[in-house]
Amino acid sequence: MNREMLMLVDAISREKNVERDVVFGAVESALAQATKKLYQGEVDIRVALDRDSGNYETFRRWLVVPDSAGLQNPEAEELVSDVRDDIPDIEEGDYIEKPIESLPIGRIGAMAAKQVILQKIRDAEREMLLNDFMSRGDKIFVGTVKRMDKGDIIVESGRVEGRLRRNEMIPKENLRTGDRVRAMIMEVDLTLRGAPIILSRSSPAYMVELFRQEVPEIEQGLLEIKSCARDPGSRAKIAVLSHDKRVDPIGTCVGVRGTRVNGVTNELAGERVDIVLWSEDPAQFVIGALAPANVSSIVVDEERHAMDVVVDEENLAIAIGRGGQNVRLAAELTGWKINIMDAAESAQKQATETDSSRKLFMEKLDVDEEMADILIHEGFTSLEEIAYVPLQEMLEIESFDEETVHELRSRAKDVLLTMEIALEEDAEAAEPVSQDLNDLEGLTPELIAKLQAGGIHTRDDLADLAGDELSEITGQSEDEATTLIMKARAHWFTNDAASQE
Repeated sequence: MNREMLMLVDAISREKNVERDVVFGAVESALAQATKKLYQGEVDIRVALDRDSGNYETFRRWLVVPDSAGLQNPEAEELVSDVRDDIPDIEEGDYIEKPIESLPIGRIGAMAAKQVILQKIRDAEREMLLNDFMSRGDKIFVGTVKRMDKGDIIVESGRVEGRLRRNEMIPKENLRTGDRVRAMIMEVDLTLRGAPIILSRSSPAYMVELFRQEVPEIEQGLLEIKSCARDPGSRAKIAVLSHDKRVDPIGTCVGVRGTRVNGVTNELAGERVDIVLWSEDPAQFVIGALAPANVSSIVVDEERHAMDVVVDEENLAIAIGRGGQNVRLAAELTGWKINIMDAAESAQKQATETDSSRKLFMEKLDVDEEMADILIHEGFTSLEEIAYVPLQEMLEIESFDEETVHELRSRAKDVLLTMEIALEEDAEAAEPVSQDLNDLEGLTPELIAKLQAGGIHTRDDLADLAGDELSEITGQSEDEATTLIMKARAHWFTNDAASQE
């Protein structure tokens, strides 16, 4: 029987093109599983099969666990303190083994053993094919549509399969069995049965890789794609940078008569691509990203990481794009929040902000309108800027002498200190906020004080608000308020998901 088993192992190894050790491992697993059935409980069985003679031994074993963990499975675990008397050098994580009678191969259910062995072989074969495929370093999976699986598409390349999920397909793209498909390899999940390679045709990374294949200068390091934003199947924007002054980044990506960019567009079901010149200057980058719209002026708000972009009436619709597509893609490409407005809206907003700043300075610093307007003209918008901007910068203002500068800074610091003390007193007097609200990302002490004053004391209180309600309490923009509310609601969705599991 032992000789026959060795011959069987050799035959399977040659037929399936897998290592003999893999087949031996499958046989050992089949014997161990059959032996387990003779015992009550979850015992741990190990079978050691001699690769030369075919003889095998069977062991029951126990995992040595720390005393603090306790026995989770008494049938297959021992506490370290219980075994150290007999085995002084035993360590946590080691195994204790005891020889037991081996189960004759003839008594194993032939079908059960065969199924275990063949499954192990299939798993090993599948892993070998995957390892061989991934070792090639391909980023794009090229294959043929094999079948549909619950809305997903299974793509076959040789003997390896990839899964293109519905939400990773290009909208309105109609793929059928037998069609040739290219897609980006996003991840490999060996726990998935059947098709472990997860693919995407809608990710920005796929477009970047397509350009890398179409434009040799990218592979050579002369050009670099800094970012990409896509509305799959419709429109996209990529930002490119040249590391060689002799290479025009936009023209190189477009190619002679548009051949290169057309190659990408044709692969992506006609998706139109805007190629933008990347710039270290955020404002210049945003202006380029909003093309083909012409920008009249731009105001950068570093604190909110946002920009107010002013365009004339003719360019307003172009800048926004159909359904807001152009400005949305520009925002994704640059990483900045972009507010598009015409000249009238800009003037109105600027007038409102100027009036607000003028009122603040006149009231808090006890200055007249003329001095408040000078501060506004010099770019000051808050008391903090006046109190803590480098002294030399304020001394350079022609309208102010040194005494005036020191007086303004002193008044600003006194007001800020008074406001801080008042906030602390209000916070002490008010009902304290819960710890989960205190720990919420994005909440400053000033915002917490405003929430307290508005009767918001817990995370759920905040989560129950609407954007306009929170905006009225804190003075934030409605977008900022909505973002904060969604953070407060995040634990609701986490709890729901946990309960469903």
